Amino acid sequence: MVLLTMIVLAAIIAHTVLTSVDKFRTGNITTTFVSDIPVVTSTHGDVLELARARTVETVSSQDASYLYSIYLGTTSAEIRVPVTYRYHLLLSEPWHLAARGNVCIVEAPMFHASLPPAIQTEQMEKRAESGWARFDKDQVLADLEKHLTTDFSLRASDKDHLNLVREQCRSSVADFVRKWLISRSQWQNKFDAIIVVFPDEHAFASDQELEKYHAAPAIEIPR
Repeated sequence: MVLLTMIVLAAIIAHTVLTSVDKFRTGNITTTFVSDIPVVTSTHGDVLELARARTVETVSSQDASYLYSIYLGTTSAEIRVPVTYRYHLLLSEPWHLAARGNVCIVEAPMFHASLPPAIQTEQMEKRAESGWARFDKDQVLADLEKHLTTDFSLRASDKDHLNLVREQCRSSVADFVRKWLISRSQWQNKFDAIIVVFPDEHAFASDQELEKYHAAPAIEIPR
């Protein structure tokens, strides 16, 4: 009975020690990482570029015109053009890192569109047609082209475009953290995988909640 009690007590003590170590690692890894950010920003600047996406975008306009009750026709215009969107995060925004066993969980700053997007005007395709009693197709087309930068800047930050590059951004953040981990002797060969979560995906009230977060690794680290 005494032996059994000693075994149980030993297990409790071991669990308490390991839990304390995990909490220390989680707090320490965030503190150490954040303390290195000024060094990184002084060398590379505050912006960490994460992803690029090239898509063919289409904008169009249709304008029906009437004179009193007389239909004068519809003028339509359409432009198709390749656009390159770039995305980044700011290193100076809040980071949180947690350690769960051999997994590093990273709550990274939200990524943002780098504006303005690059419009490949040399590959632009234009089409316009005037209504039967209208002669303004060139003006409608010119107005449409004039607002391309504004239109594509808005598209760059919409849900569809953010999701288009989300996994590429996640992978880039994981690789950035991986390189940092192997540069610090106390974290070398400590982790097998890195999980990255962005603020719009999950909110964490504490480091302990971050530790418990489960998702597919953004990157696995061979040892």
